[in-house]
Amino acid sequence: MAMAIVLRDLWKSFPGPRGPVHVARGMSLRFPAGRSVGLLGRNGAGKSSLLRLIAGTMRPDRGTVLRDGRVSWPVGFAGGFHGDLTGAQNVRFVARIYGADPRALCDFVARFADLGPQFHAPFRRYSSGMRARLGFGLSMGLPFDTYLVDEVTAVGDAAFRARSEAILAERLTRAGAIVVSHATPQLARLCQSGVVLEGGQATWHEAIDDAIAHHEEVMGLAPA
Repeated sequence: MAMAIVLRDLWKSFPGPRGPVHVARGMSLRFPAGRSVGLLGRNGAGKSSLLRLIAGTMRPDRGTVLRDGRVSWPVGFAGGFHGDLTGAQNVRFVARIYGADPRALCDFVARFADLGPQFHAPFRRYSSGMRARLGFGLSMGLPFDTYLVDEVTAVGDAAFRARSEAILAERLTRAGAIVVSHATPQLARLCQSGVVLEGGQATWHEAIDDAIAHHEEVMGLAPA
């Protein structure tokens, strides 16, 4: 079976006040193509860092990340936008990189992100919420085989969050994903399988409900 993403003996740590903080300690893991996988773990377990390792925006200390197919940047991540360009100019620039129609992509992002006149203002003036909305809209406007999603559907008001989850669910009928969210009911709705991160190790669960139960046990939330 084709594998969208394979991690081989992956190592990554950061210096901390009490010694190294490990994101991955010899981690080997396979994410099947076309499957939506929830990524769970306590705060500081390295979920966002692992997404960036998979995306290629962060380098591992050792090991390999193999990507089969078109993998998104972490959806909602705004670090790649140019601050002096407007939102619209940033979208057109990305469209040219990915071979998309710049006008059609701009129209989609403008409607979805609902930034109003700010869509034509310099990106550096955007609030963090506006940046996330622009990044999410741009990600949803491009076709990927695997979407990397980091808490992005927590951005905005209730109507925007509902719209975000709905369009993501629609995209996932044709693509896979690795999804980070503290909202376990949302993971249960969007994902089929799950991975629990703990101490730089990853435990795969074929069923997302089993992953959620494991996570709740680690967090001390499981019923007695």
